[in-house]
Amino acid sequence: TGYYGDGLNAIIVFAACFLPDSSRTDYNYVMENLFLYVISTLELMVAEDYMIVYLNGATPRRRMPGLGWMKKCYQMIDRRLRKNLKSFIIVHPSWFIRTILAVTRPFISSKFSSKIQYVNTLAELREMIPMEYVHIPDSIVKYDEDKCIKRRMRTSCLSNDPEMTSVEQE
Repeated sequence: TGYYGDGLNAIIVFAACFLPDSSRTDYNYVMENLFLYVISTLELMVAEDYMIVYLNGATPRRRMPGLGWMKKCYQMIDRRLRKNLKSFIIVHPSWFIRTILAVTRPFISSKFSSKIQYVNTLAELREMIPMEYVHIPDSIVKYDEDKCIKRRMRTSCLSNDPEMTSVEQE
């Protein structure tokens, strides 16, 4: 959690990689109580505008929250909290997250949909929000570094490919 702006508006950081494994026998109970904890914390912290940063990188599929849980969360969030949410930033979005949000878009309000932003790297996130008050877990930083290294390698491989070079020069 961190703050931004003159009014010290809250930035809520949610790292999916720390969610419980869906194979747990008490998974539904744990997720329900986690949600209640998150909502009660939001209600205490959020007086004004706020944003949520959802860190999706380094999260195995079995730890990602299900569609039903996300729908329930959205429905249970108090109107004031929904209204004061200025942006919902998804860092390192997977195709699964993008697909779920595309499929559910008709069922959620257009106001909420317009608040969702996808960010592919922590560098992009830094351009959007002040990071000095935001803690990013080491596993997410490593995931981001590895992803950037792979992207650079792909780019350099393409620029060394004679076919790609000749296409770029045309």
